[in-house]
Amino acid sequence: MEKMLREMRERVMQNIAEARATSALEQIRVAALGKKGELTALLRGMGKLPPEERPRMGQMVNEVRAALEAQLEAREKALAEKEKAARLAAEAIDVTLPGPERSAGSLHPMNIALKKMVDVFVGMGYEVVEGPEVEFDHYNFELLNIPKNHPARDAQDTFYVDDNIVLRTHTSPVQARIMTTRKPPIRVICPGRVYRADEADATHSPVFHQMEGLVIDENITMGDLKGTLDEFARQMFGEGIRTRFRPSFFPFTEPSAEVDLTCANCKGKGVLPLAKLSQAEPGMATSQIKDLGGATVGCRMCKGTGWIEVLGAGMVNPRVLEMCGIDPQKYSGFAFGMGVERMTLLKYNIPNLRYLYENDLRFLTQYR
Repeated sequence: MEKMLREMRERVMQNIAEARATSALEQIRVAALGKKGELTALLRGMGKLPPEERPRMGQMVNEVRAALEAQLEAREKALAEKEKAARLAAEAIDVTLPGPERSAGSLHPMNIALKKMVDVFVGMGYEVVEGPEVEFDHYNFELLNIPKNHPARDAQDTFYVDDNIVLRTHTSPVQARIMTTRKPPIRVICPGRVYRADEADATHSPVFHQMEGLVIDENITMGDLKGTLDEFARQMFGEGIRTRFRPSFFPFTEPSAEVDLTCANCKGKGVLPLAKLSQAEPGMATSQIKDLGGATVGCRMCKGTGWIEVLGAGMVNPRVLEMCGIDPQKYSGFAFGMGVERMTLLKYNIPNLRYLYENDLRFLTQYR
């Protein structure tokens, strides 16, 4: 048995010295010192030795085990350092090489349009104000002359949190908050997100954006409102764009008007040269070609009318002024509201509202 121990020690030491990887060392350790290893097998054979031989052989076995473990540890440390150095060399990065090219980002077309809208009104002396999106019924409806059970509430398709709290259906409650906390003169615009229970389609979304404006001062007239919107249309869409007012009704303005703009796509003509036929919606080319020798096609943006409805406006209802603590005998004002998405579609000739929300980079990166 003593001879077997010496031979085993020499053989295992030789194997350890020749190992070239830490994984090979682990296999040597298991084969020599594991539960089913060679040294364990020799220990089990000690029961066959005479009793007087057992202590000496036990000591020898322990010495062999200690020597092998020490040699394994030393060799493993050396191999681990070598493997680490090789791995670092293989994974080295040349920091002087240029990095991967990154494509430049761009603003969303709706953000570009909103910034332009805000810049136009700020240039005319308006202040930008914001308010909460979860709003009290008192500000969203009642102070705007829309009391409980008013039929105009049905048209709003409101999301109710409870009987007195709603997701705001327009940004007009910001105007109500301003009128109840400030004294005239007031000149503000209120951009923000609003919510209505609409089905999502090419022109509607349950979540969209509005920008409303409010002016309160002495001797404000409908002429001031029209002049303001004319200047906005000119700066937003270019020279030659005019406004048209049509009588309408809103509870918080009196008189009220729907405001149309000259179609920026056809410049109010209602038709486009056939050279622009590719801009028409599929199926519209043959149905809207004018009887002008086939030289023109109906404008898809205004459906051949030359006008596009873009916003609602009017003089602030004296009842609203009174409820907000402003003397309607001394002050008057006008208000207007427009959809940011709609302005974006018109400005960039985009046919479908859903394009703004699908996050298709092929579409979004066209706008800088």
